[in-house]
Amino acid sequence: MRCITLLGATGSIGVSTLDVIARHPDKYSVYALTGNLQIDKLALQCQQHKAKFAVVNDEVAAAKLDVLLQASGCATEVIYGMDALCQVASDDAVDTVMAAIVGAAGLMPTLAAVKTGKKILLANKESLVMAGGLFMQAVKESGSVLLPIDSEHNAIFQCLPADYQQAHSSGINKLLLSASGGPFRGWSAEQMSAVTPDQACAHPNWSMGRKISVDSASLMNKGLELIEACWLFDVGPEKIEVVVHPQSIIHSAVQYIDGSVLAQLGNPDMRTPIAHALAWPQRIDAGVANLNLFEIAQLNFEQADLQAFPCLQLAFDTARAAGDAPAILNAANEIAVQAFLDERIGFTQIAQVVGETLSGLSFTEPESLDAVQESDNQARAFSAAYIAKIES
Repeated sequence: MRCITLLGATGSIGVSTLDVIARHPDKYSVYALTGNLQIDKLALQCQQHKAKFAVVNDEVAAAKLDVLLQASGCATEVIYGMDALCQVASDDAVDTVMAAIVGAAGLMPTLAAVKTGKKILLANKESLVMAGGLFMQAVKESGSVLLPIDSEHNAIFQCLPADYQQAHSSGINKLLLSASGGPFRGWSAEQMSAVTPDQACAHPNWSMGRKISVDSASLMNKGLELIEACWLFDVGPEKIEVVVHPQSIIHSAVQYIDGSVLAQLGNPDMRTPIAHALAWPQRIDAGVANLNLFEIAQLNFEQADLQAFPCLQLAFDTARAAGDAPAILNAANEIAVQAFLDERIGFTQIAQVVGETLSGLSFTEPESLDAVQESDNQARAFSAAYIAKIES
């Protein structure tokens, strides 16, 4: 019986994870669930899955959740704050942590889980984007098992040999990172200049939260995944090629020096990579329908348009620059995306804000988590100031 803490239970990854867990009550139990704004939803999840702890951001949210749980007779204990997140991620009772908090907020609790040697199911790509070197060193020192949840990285993981971290000796030529192209595939920058947040969040294949949906629409999400892949698989950005594949059936592939290409295929449902990582190295039912190739009939592939989607180019440049450049990119993007969702800037101005922030700050090699946080703070302040200048 695996005992699981789920960081980010109320998001799309969290909901899918709980669905898979519920299908296998003999294999998995829930220790802690964490959430932010959707308190009613978190209360129902605690009741359904009998979590020992629930963690929220602050005292006000904790009081509201506690009232809901007491009214239902649920015995889940409510705690709050970053220390509480780190506590439920690192507790001795827990052996598996699903890291599904969106954005920079997921770094501290995920790293706390790593340092105590947990099995980490990593859906929070920002942990590696912000602090890849420090994070992977902690994985190595603790003996933690790190398994990717993003469908693309999970697909690559499934297509690699057991000794994949020795990429050159394994005969790996290139990692082919799939991208759906998002809702604006084929659009020009001019066409995208007037799009609304609702349009950007209308992904053609995947159901996701608004922030990650905007990232997918701008291809910044693919850029962050590129940086994450460099750390996960110990390769440089020159070893990764982004392939636009609108059907989202081939989730990613690995090209070998003998001409072979191994790809992982499946319906676009996050329960597949979640189930794979939960049960690895075994397999379990995920509740996902089998892929019907006769219905699919055709698979298409295109090169990414870096002119129309400059966020992806910025991510490639940042991956080459290394140091704290990816942390700056991520922070600037988070500020810019929120400004777009708040209708303070246009969609194409997201890349403008990120580019100006990268140009306006110096890159250094962070030697501690405090240094990473300082770079993050500086980038957020610079981006916020630049957005205010755009608005004035």
